[in-house]
Amino acid sequence: MLNRLNRNSFVVIALAVACLVAVNVFAYFYYSRVDLTQAKSYTLSDGTREVLKKLQAPITIRFYFSQSEAGMPLVLKGYGRRVQDLLIEYRNASGGKITIETSDPQPDSDQEEAATLDGVQAQSLDNGDRFYLGLSVKQGDRKSAMSNIAMDRERLLEYDITRAIASVTEKEKTVLGVMSPMPVFGNSGFPMMGVPPSPKQVFISELERDYKVVQVPMDGKDIDPKIKVLLVHHPRGITEHAEYSIDQFVMRGGKLIALLDPFAFFDVAPGQRGMEPTGIPSNLERLTKAWGISLDTTKMLSDMQYMVGKGPSALPTLLSLNDSAYDQTDVATARLGGTLFPFIGAFSGQPVAGLKQDVLMHSSKYSALIEAARGQDRGDKATAGFKAAGQELPIAIRLQGKFNTAFPDGRPPKPKPEKKPEDEAAKDKPAGDEKPAADSAASPAEAAKKAEEEAPEVFAPHIAQGTADNSLVLIADTDFINDGAAVQIQDMLGQRLVYPINGNLAFVQALVDQYAGDAALISLRTRQSATRPFTVIKEMETRAQQAYTEKIKDIQDSLQATQEKLQALQKTAPAPGAAAGAAILTKEQQAEVDRFRKIAAEKRRELKDVRKDLRAESESLQFWIKVLNIALIPALLVVLAFGLMIYRRRSKVA
Repeated sequence: MLNRLNRNSFVVIALAVACLVAVNVFAYFYYSRVDLTQAKSYTLSDGTREVLKKLQAPITIRFYFSQSEAGMPLVLKGYGRRVQDLLIEYRNASGGKITIETSDPQPDSDQEEAATLDGVQAQSLDNGDRFYLGLSVKQGDRKSAMSNIAMDRERLLEYDITRAIASVTEKEKTVLGVMSPMPVFGNSGFPMMGVPPSPKQVFISELERDYKVVQVPMDGKDIDPKIKVLLVHHPRGITEHAEYSIDQFVMRGGKLIALLDPFAFFDVAPGQRGMEPTGIPSNLERLTKAWGISLDTTKMLSDMQYMVGKGPSALPTLLSLNDSAYDQTDVATARLGGTLFPFIGAFSGQPVAGLKQDVLMHSSKYSALIEAARGQDRGDKATAGFKAAGQELPIAIRLQGKFNTAFPDGRPPKPKPEKKPEDEAAKDKPAGDEKPAADSAASPAEAAKKAEEEAPEVFAPHIAQGTADNSLVLIADTDFINDGAAVQIQDMLGQRLVYPINGNLAFVQALVDQYAGDAALISLRTRQSATRPFTVIKEMETRAQQAYTEKIKDIQDSLQATQEKLQALQKTAPAPGAAAGAAILTKEQQAEVDRFRKIAAEKRRELKDVRKDLRAESESLQFWIKVLNIALIPALLVVLAFGLMIYRRRSKVA
């Protein structure tokens, strides 16, 4: 009996070893893996696969990773291996069109020199040691480099690699026009006045990686037909002629992305004496009105669910949006991650016949439009008396269909130039006072310039209706793509490193990609943030806060009324001979003062208790959610184990 058991055990062990060897051999020749994560974090997106299908010529990706560097932190080594695994997925999905070359550069080696030639730069550790983590993509003579692959950009890793692959396959870049009165392209400053130069905005630099970006002036002239996409950023003070040029750009099929704002935080106007500077509004009112859409630039959006901060630091007009605020069916927002929108507006109205509206971003139901003057209030001052609109308000919308011109009468007439005082003086001058012709003769260059200015402008024919369906996007904020809201910039050893802190730039890039670049780039799911916000908890907290808001307001109003009555009693005129400022109160008045003081103390205590209850309810809610998340699965396993044990015992008894 014992020998038979030994033989059976030997057979089982031998079979297990054989199976293990067979699985390893099979895995060596047939590499594959199953992605069981909910967000499919380890699977190439459909957009990447579409780009890889279009490859006509072989591509070489050189991956530089200092994996043998002893001083490199384990977390960084783990990230490098994840990058390497992702590159293997690219190779396997390319059908043999992509070759991966991995290199481990050592100091003063040929690999280090090759990395430098490929545009991959060394990074420094805290101990001063250098390491490499970057790659270059090459097809023929065209090359694109990711000089340093930072962990901060991990959620954009697949997008960055796919964009690098797509960029080396393009023969000619699409022309993108940017119209803005702000110095988004940078300026040299005014050194004599102490104004330093301003660098180019990061969103411009990011767009220049993929497109030929040109600056479009707001002078009302026809927009260059070579421009395929026009990004209008904060068109404050735009003229009727400039709006007409945008209108005709849309009529001839150009793609428009317009960023408007009721309060441009990064473009402020000096306030009156004793007043804070105020943000400058911008709109395209003539155009949006013709499309059936309006933006009230005197109102700002306040949202209790997406607001940033809590308690005294709560700012309901600074919104941190997440997946629940986006259209999950649109490729530009389906997997965007977190975005930050400061002091924004909201659109209203219904598109005119022939146009369809898709809401790309919206507020929560616990939002409302408030006066822009109250937009920077914080804490109780901002939330007291707040009444939610009870509906989601559009923040970013897409209009699609056949557009009609907003100028049915054609090009608006050119305004007559204002008469200058010197012109009037010349008109009244006696005929004999004219200068000789020889004295007034201009140089050939000046004469040519004057002739050019006086020559009649040649305009394209007016288009009253688009011949085909078109599409444009309107966003009720301009600040979100400013460097101050979208990126973190660090200066390391003289090198300017830029890290995205949210999905703001990815949103703009996705829209431009959708209209100008390879449409497959837009569907990349890596724009989804690695962290998932507790949206359910946030909504439950908002509902709880709404229930307490009215109670807090009533108590505050009662407290304020009590304090006003108390101050009025204490301002009773002093009796004759009493010290200045002293109030002599009668016994009844003193009793009334004491009563109001007691009431005020009770109201303060009541207000403190209500706020304490609100905090306790919020903390209790978070605690029980954590308990469910942590203990639910183990508890279910325990129950299942006990159930299975009881079932087996009953089976044996039976």
